[in-house]
Amino acid sequence: MHPKARIHADPVLEVDQFDCLPDSLVLLILNKVEDVRSLGRCSAVSKRFCGLVSLVHDVYVKIDRVVGVDGDAEDTLNLSSPKPRNIFSHFLKLMLFTIIKPFHNMRSPNGNGRPLFAQLSQHSPGQVLRNFTHIRNLRVELPSGDVGTEEGVLLRWRAEYGSTLQNCVILGGTRVDRRPVSGEHEPSLEDNGSMPESFYTNGGLKLRVVWTISSLIAASTRHYLLRSIIKDHPTLTSLVLTDADGQGTLCMGTEQLKEFRENQLSASACSNRTQVPACNMKLKYAPYLELPGGMALQGATLVAIKPSTEGSNGGHTSRKETDAFISGAFDGSFKFAVKALMKRRTYLLEMNGF
Repeated sequence: MHPKARIHADPVLEVDQFDCLPDSLVLLILNKVEDVRSLGRCSAVSKRFCGLVSLVHDVYVKIDRVVGVDGDAEDTLNLSSPKPRNIFSHFLKLMLFTIIKPFHNMRSPNGNGRPLFAQLSQHSPGQVLRNFTHIRNLRVELPSGDVGTEEGVLLRWRAEYGSTLQNCVILGGTRVDRRPVSGEHEPSLEDNGSMPESFYTNGGLKLRVVWTISSLIAASTRHYLLRSIIKDHPTLTSLVLTDADGQGTLCMGTEQLKEFRENQLSASACSNRTQVPACNMKLKYAPYLELPGGMALQGATLVAIKPSTEGSNGGHTSRKETDAFISGAFDGSFKFAVKALMKRRTYLLEMNGF
């Protein structure tokens, strides 16, 4: 008798399906991931993934915490702490009359601004991004906004930079529930777009000047901190720096980044930020403005800012381009507010560089 033959199944060939995908397709998938933490985990999967992650074009960096210049975790900057608020308020009081040319008689401001975020040290985006060599579109999110406001106050700003400020738009006001139809309005001033006399005497104008200065300092500080990232990543074509509160956004496109690299950065002598050039400001105001979604703004204010002289550093932008930047600065109900305010009377202000 012949011995019984044993039948063995053919071994199952385990094939990694990702190995069947071309690098170009895997890179496309990784670009959709964007988040730098997730990309870091992907790079630990295999040598192939590690090599492809460094070639990603689109990257998003979220900073959880900002520490002081010394990098001590115990001294983590608290944006709402009373001590820096007083220092920043005192700084604004000292600056106000030296950088703002008279616009009616104005007293020293009583600003409640919070300090700007300190230099990024332990959580520097530059260190996080050093292994990415082909970044084109970069978004960086800070843990909070830079400008302190009173409860109920809405403040939004968006700035466009090259080597210096090119455009900035600021939207502010007190957020309130929409008034009922039967509620009392202020029709006498709402129709012609004029500012009420009380706006000049009760501190309304001074407060908005403080908002403007604070927002410009915040933007110039962010701009200064981006210099190393721009230097280390020559492939960048789009850079956006915002915050988790959605308060302020600094943006740089292809032309702005090119102009940044070609011109020397003008740093402020008093702190680690870019110098703010002399600017012309257009202020528009509405005592009460209804917005979609059941919200309204009291004292709604729009400030559009441009450098006074557009020389070789700033380039030249047409009025149409500036209006497009302003109208597209914000989304949703804030976009509606901007369009409504743009139709109102314009008040001109001038500001010296600082």
